[in-house]
Amino acid sequence: MNRQGIEPIRGGYVNVDIQGRRNRIYFETAGQGQPLLCLHTAGSDSRQYRGIMNCAQITERFEVICFDLPYHGKSSPPEGWEKHEYQLSSQLYLDSILGVMDALEIRDPVAMGCSIGGRVVLHLALRAPERFKALIGLQSGAHVAPYYNLEWLHRPDVHGGEVCAGIVSGLIGPHAKDADRWETLWHYMQSGPGVFKGDLHFYKAEGDLRELASRIDTARCPLYLLTGEYDYSCTPDDSRALARDIAGAQLAIMPGLGHFPMSEAPADFIAHLLPVLAQIQA
Repeated sequence: MNRQGIEPIRGGYVNVDIQGRRNRIYFETAGQGQPLLCLHTAGSDSRQYRGIMNCAQITERFEVICFDLPYHGKSSPPEGWEKHEYQLSSQLYLDSILGVMDALEIRDPVAMGCSIGGRVVLHLALRAPERFKALIGLQSGAHVAPYYNLEWLHRPDVHGGEVCAGIVSGLIGPHAKDADRWETLWHYMQSGPGVFKGDLHFYKAEGDLRELASRIDTARCPLYLLTGEYDYSCTPDDSRALARDIAGAQLAIMPGLGHFPMSEAPADFIAHLLPVLAQIQA
């Protein structure tokens, strides 16, 4: 089938046991070659990587693989979710990623994550470096201090999707095109009740790595950090401090970009990503 306008992206579902609970996980792939596993931000989903999945310069050498965490995007919560408050922990996050990798038989991938995904690649570097060819952290910092009341993200008197989008709107770089800005925010407006708040349990509290980041051994798994300059959730100085703590980590600051580089300005971000991918494959 060769119909005009169809993007070269394939999607499907895989069933994964995560911490004893069955999860129906949605995933997409594009391209061929070295696996490139992309991890979305808190409260959003893998649609953020649409630019990467449609970039022939990447997909001719990499098989790009994206999946929606449980509760996110087209992945449903596990059975019985209504009886529990969703809270993402470091262990649950790692078990989810490694479980999907096992289910899809993904071997030795490059893993790239943004925001909470940028934090979890640091956890992967600490606890499972042998599973990865390299790790790329977008907007990666060891910790972020609370700067708003999380209770606003899940209240009966507030529209959850709109308040989530409102909170992250200031994190987008000022030069993003309107279409990309609003598509990035639309993904947040569609987030399930309490999901963004539950993700931030990991990002703002439980996943703090300030005391452990220096233990990351980049000789076991190379670590690359790419940070947009317009970000008050993970500032360039936050990433610089992280890079100083991790011997061998390579950091680049991306001018003009914000907290969601892959979705707010795909072409600009890809220009920064391609040299990193070339170095990994060298």
